[in-house]
Amino acid sequence: MRSESLDTGSNSGSNSGSNAGSNAGSNAGFNSGASKSRESAAPRGLFARYLALTKPRIIELLLVTTVPTLFLASKGWPSLSITVITLVGGTFAAASANSYNSIIDRDIDALMERTMHRPMPRGEISVRSAVIFASALALISVLLLWMLANPLTGILALVAILLYVLGYTMVLKRRTAENIVWGGAAGCMPVLIGWAAVTNSLSWAPVVLFLIIFFWTPPHYWPLAIKYKEEYAAASVPMLPVIATMENVARRIVIYAWVMVAVSLALIPVAGMHWLYSAASVILGGMFLYESHAIAHRVKRGVDPKPMRLFHGSISYLSLLFLAVAIDALL
Repeated sequence: MRSESLDTGSNSGSNSGSNAGSNAGSNAGFNSGASKSRESAAPRGLFARYLALTKPRIIELLLVTTVPTLFLASKGWPSLSITVITLVGGTFAAASANSYNSIIDRDIDALMERTMHRPMPRGEISVRSAVIFASALALISVLLLWMLANPLTGILALVAILLYVLGYTMVLKRRTAENIVWGGAAGCMPVLIGWAAVTNSLSWAPVVLFLIIFFWTPPHYWPLAIKYKEEYAAASVPMLPVIATMENVARRIVIYAWVMVAVSLALIPVAGMHWLYSAASVILGGMFLYESHAIAHRVKRGVDPKPMRLFHGSISYLSLLFLAVAIDALL
């Protein structure tokens, strides 16, 4: 529920986000050129329409963080049944949140080149049908996790949906440049859901994982917002690059990147991580910081900041860092 990791993450098509952000989502925005425009405008079948409504690429990145969390919470290989239940329930929850987002933001999506080919602005799905679909996904996800995992997991899934739909989409996105900062909390929820599914509790380790993604989201998404700054401005969405100077945006990207790396290192003592994660967090963190500072340096020189290098690199960072979490848990 990220990004575009949020709208994402994202789009975590952004992938991850994003797609969360896809939203996470965001990779839908990479359609460029006449051939891709024609492809985007081509008619879709019924299944493809509803699949596109859920922004599957955002969901992919959310699952990238969920699976390693299951390993860490289990201190090894997680139960196959819990893994399947968590992934299915989590996928439905994210799909529900993304679908509601698509419904609510259909007016904005219609104004932006990278999103105008989504099902809602194209009129491929009626609002009534989309709401029924999103609501059914939400109900199934919460009941599935509540009954087959534990009530805490179901509650966390419901909180994640509400954070993304009410908190981010309906309240923050159109009102404040801090939208992706606080709205990004929804994209962090899968690690809490995964941990709760295994342990039926929460502890400091999943909180640190949550914070890694929380501080990762702004430097992941703001580069995308830099690239599509004019489209966001035309749609009256107050993303930070729309209302702030590039120097301010670059400075905040660097600040969040440093905090994110510091939090990733904090997981070592908190969760008792071994050498593999420790090395990965240092190396990957160094690469992330390099690209963050590179944007700031290019902005200072007045040249193309090449924001998509950090955007794509941030997806690789999160994927590889959480892969290290999973492998480290097996050591």
